[in-house]
Amino acid sequence: MEQKTLVLGVIGSDVHAVGNRILDYAFTQAGFKVINIGVLATQEEFIHAAIETNADVLLVSSLYGHGEMDCRGLREKCQETGIGNILMYVGGNLVVGKQDFELVKERFLALGFDRVYPPGTMPETPIADLRKDLGITED
Repeated sequence: MEQKTLVLGVIGSDVHAVGNRILDYAFTQAGFKVINIGVLATQEEFIHAAIETNADVLLVSSLYGHGEMDCRGLREKCQETGIGNILMYVGGNLVVGKQDFELVKERFLALGFDRVYPPGTMPETPIADLRKDLGITED
């Protein structure tokens, strides 16, 4: 089975590196090829890395609460660069303050994300979703 490629990074003016490293390790251990663009990543850096590596998925994390602002327009930029159908996952502390996660999730789905995860989601959840969304079967 061919290995699926994920572009992982922390978007915007966010320097939260620990979660990024944990996710990198978890996805690598699960058999994915992880292209980790690190923290303080721009939308353009996500897209460039995805095009350069022929990635299957963009995994965007944000912990400082401004994810909605940082992620707005990402799907459109993907479409403009010819990778409009790439899977896009987002997770973390995506908004400032205590907001109903279902409403937050709806807003990010409306921004074009395929999966939205609340703070504290363990890596097993997106790993299972990736396997399902990418049609990966266990040998």
